[in-house]
Amino acid sequence: MTHDPRLVLLNAALAAAERGWHVFPLRPGSKRPALHGEKSCTRTGECCGGHRKWEQRATTDPDRIRAAWSRAPFNVGIATGPSGLVVVDLDTPEHKGCSDAPDGAAIFGALCERAGHAVPDTYRVRTTSGGTHLYFTAPAGVRIGSTAGTVAESVDTRGWGGYVVAAGSILPAGQYEALRAPETAPVPSWLQSILQPAPKPAQAPSVAVAGQSRRYADVALANETRNVATAQHGSREAALFRAARALGRFVAWGDLPRHLVEQALQEAGEATGLSASECRSTLRSALNWSITHNSRRRATA
Repeated sequence: MTHDPRLVLLNAALAAAERGWHVFPLRPGSKRPALHGEKSCTRTGECCGGHRKWEQRATTDPDRIRAAWSRAPFNVGIATGPSGLVVVDLDTPEHKGCSDAPDGAAIFGALCERAGHAVPDTYRVRTTSGGTHLYFTAPAGVRIGSTAGTVAESVDTRGWGGYVVAAGSILPAGQYEALRAPETAPVPSWLQSILQPAPKPAQAPSVAVAGQSRRYADVALANETRNVATAQHGSREAALFRAARALGRFVAWGDLPRHLVEQALQEAGEATGLSASECRSTLRSALNWSITHNSRRRATA
């Protein structure tokens, strides 16, 4: 077995590429991309048609990989979106600055249990901080982005717009290590339902008056509350999340007060068996996201 860091890292990059995962170099001993930024781009070579970021330049071409890793002992980044991956990043509480909180693995295990399934047996990597990356295959044709805290505290995800440090990469604290289960399982359906963007709301007619808009919001509130209250075991939290995202736009537009939406969905969620804290956490993150992303919708309708 070789101990030459450059060869170790080249082999790690080639092994990831053989799986169909798109890789790019990270700075030696670091988790930061080694590629140039937009400000320093010369618009030549791969960037002759405009600056290409790491997600666009990540590759599975073994010749390009050998050429890149011959220059330095680069760590290996995997661009999760182009690779068709959704990676769940389970942090340790110390990494988040809180030593007495449950770690990401325990929280994710509890989420799987509530969904009625065991933690999937899938390819996973131990990070140098003691956390774990769970690799899942994204459904074909589905574009799932990256999240931070959307699923739960200490449970982040990497999809389009994100990357992970590949097994074999070397940091001052140690080396990223591939664990059991060489195969990559499909992303769980309950997790996908949380991660997928909310459907775009129907454009309201430009002649709609405020009273009509409020009546439409009231109907939506009643429908979404009923959807949560009748959700089956295994899909309750996902239903709550979808409802909050759907109703958040009405809060952003001033058609519904936030406290009313929170109260209705909180009661519906608890009625299905979710705990009060689970409901509050889900509602907070989903409503915040929806309000932020729908703040201009009324102006462009």
